[in-house]
This record gives sequence, structure tokens and C-alpha cells, in this order.
Amino acid sequence: MSSLKKYIIFSIVIMMFGCNEIPKTEKQLSAADILGNPNYLAISYGGYRQNTREIQPTVEQIKEDMKILSAMGIKILRTYNVHFAHASNVLKAISQLKKEDSSFEMYVMLGAWIDCKNAFYRGHGEPDHNQESERNTVEIATAVSLAKQYPDIVKIIAVGNEAMVHWATSYFVQPSVILKWVNHLQELKSQGELPKDLWITSSDDFASWGGGDPSYHKKDLVNLINAVDFISMHTYPMHNTHYNPEFWMVPVNEKELSDLEKTEAAMQRSLLFAQKQYDSVVNYMKSLGVNKPVHIGETGWATFSNEHYGKNGSRATDEYKSGRYYELIRQWTNKNSISCFYFEAFDENWKDAKNPSGSENHFGLFTIDGKAKYALWNLVDSGVFKGLTRNGSTISKTYNGNKEALMLDVLAPKEEDLIMHK
Repeated sequence: MSSLKKYIIFSIVIMMFGCNEIPKTEKQLSAADILGNPNYLAISYGGYRQNTREIQPTVEQIKEDMKILSAMGIKILRTYNVHFAHASNVLKAISQLKKEDSSFEMYVMLGAWIDCKNAFYRGHGEPDHNQESERNTVEIATAVSLAKQYPDIVKIIAVGNEAMVHWATSYFVQPSVILKWVNHLQELKSQGELPKDLWITSSDDFASWGGGDPSYHKKDLVNLINAVDFISMHTYPMHNTHYNPEFWMVPVNEKELSDLEKTEAAMQRSLLFAQKQYDSVVNYMKSLGVNKPVHIGETGWATFSNEHYGKNGSRATDEYKSGRYYELIRQWTNKNSISCFYFEAFDENWKDAKNPSGSENHFGLFTIDGKAKYALWNLVDSGVFKGLTRNGSTISKTYNGNKEALMLDVLAPKEEDLIMHK
């Protein structure tokens, strides 16, 4: 072959490769690239549409949801277990959407459910918090298999969900169990069995990560903090409007404010409450000489409750307060390069099937039939959901978009002096 022909062939090859040189795409991005990146908003996702998990959402239904979430700027999902078809169907749906549209981008923090022996009173006795469920081995193996099958989508594996916090009395485990499985996954990475840039964490309450009660400050927790690639911590000011209401009640010096001003002041204090819990985890981590990313694996605000948080309780739940919390938490986390897996995308009625008005059924930014709650009304107005549907329904606003009607359901928090003298 002549030198000229060799040169021409070489030039063509260079041009071919040059044409493929594009900025980092979703196939190349790692957890390190997307976590803390405000262009990659995160959310917790369950696609269940019925009041039981026995009826799994189909791949086509999940694809509907993926398009809706993508339209609002979500690019990272969090799932919670792999023992239902839901998680694998989410991955199938994303994979199909990417094949249909090369620009479609969605990643997953894949949850592996971890619990103790006799969790939820399965088996032959009380939950044994010092021994783990035999099924944990299957859960981790399945998560590994899915991460291998979808390396372009699964960027994080979270070992357990609120699996170490002591108030999870029906299933919590000791930190040694979480540490065992985190170390196992890290070892698979070191052996090349899993991608080296796959990040491993556990997603748990701020107290479980050392930010609260010193009783959690154990050697195994220290070792776990050293073993994970980042900390995924949970904070829920809404729940604390009942359990630790001091920050929520209207102080005496604010009692002359209008109800709307009282509500706004309470929402600002709620943000501060979440920030303090976040800082408590960061400070504990740094006290150990560790410096790793800390992201929010869960936080959210229900829009309705007939129990602790409703009109006969702390008065925390309505669409207006939920919308304000969503706005405030997103602004703060985006500004400070913190990923926030907001809880959650869509309402899920199975969570409290026996009590349809329970708060657990109403954490979604969307209703089950696809109505956008107040937090997302501005996105409906901007047209980002045009042409998209859920269960055959177009994306419209709750309350028919009537803010005056919405505000009739908004109650200001109770005043501090009234609570104290009750």
C-alpha cells in the first residue's frame, strides 16, 4: 500500500473518531459527576397506582412517569428494593426510552432493602435486631445483578433504607449489618465485578449517621462512614411538627402577624430545621477526620393528613406548605451543590391502604391520576408537560388551578402560648 493510501485511510479513521468526540454523555457520567449537580435533580420514585404492591406498574406506565419527571428536570431516581418487579421495570423503562431517544437521560440510585430476622413479625417470633434476615443476601445479589446489567443507568447502590434508626422497631438492624454489605459491594468493585465508579452508600435518618443521639456513635458506624462513598441522610421537618414542635409553633412575638405571614415564618424555620440536621451529620463526620460528600437521600412534605399533621394536629399538611417547602429545599440544596432526593414523585396509596387520608399516601408532587400539586403549578403554566399523560389523563393542576380555593385549606400553625396553656 502506498504512503498516500495509508495517509488517506489514517485520515478517514481520525475523522471518524473525531466525529464521535462529543462532550461527556450520560453513558460516561458517574455518580461523582451527577450528585451535587443542580442540572441533575433527584427524586424518590414509586410508580404504584393501586392500594397494594401486589399490582405492579407496567413498563409502559413507568415510561409515562419517566417522561413526566424528565420534563421537570429530574435526572436521578431513587428506588427502595429489588424484591418486587418495580425496580427492574424502572431500569427496563429507562433503557427503552434511551433507545427510542438518544438524548433521554435518567440515572438510578438502586435501593437494596435490608432488615432484621423476623422483621415485620415474619417468621417465628419478635424482630431480632441483632441478627439479619436471611433474605438480605438475595436482595444484595439481585441489586448487583441489575447494576451489572444496566451500568449506564445504575450509578449508586444504597444498602438499606432507614435500616439503622431505632424507631424503625419492626425491622432495624445494627450498623455492623450495613457495614458488612457495603464492604462486600466495595470488594466487588475492587475485583472488577462492579464498575469502579459505582458509588455505594446507605440511606438513613440523620440520627443514624451520628447527627443526633450519641447512642448511635459506635465503632461500626465510624467504620461505615469510612466505607461508603458518600452519606445519604434523611431529614423530615414535617414529621417533627408533631414530635419536636418547638420550631413549628408560632412564637409570642409573631402572634400579631397575618396567618399567611405566620405560615411563611414557620416554613422558613422548617428549612432551618433541615439545615441543622444536615449540618449535624457533616459535623459528626468531620469530627472523625472524614471528609466525604453528604447528600439528602430523603426529605418531603405531605399535602394531607387526618392524623398528627392535619387540622386537628400540627396543621402542617396542605399543598401550599408542601409547595413552599419544595421550593425552599430545592433552592438551598441547588445553591450548595447538595443532591436532594425529594420524597416523592407521585402519591402512592398502598403506603397506608387502611387509611386513605393518612399522610403517607400524600407525599407526591403529583396525585395518582396525574394532577400536578401546587409545587408544580408553575411548570404546568410553562407548558413542560404538554402532550404528556398519566393513566390517560393530561397533566393539569389540582384545585383547577384556583389558588384562592387552595388557600382555604391552609391553616397557620398554632401559637406557642396557646399550646403551653392548654
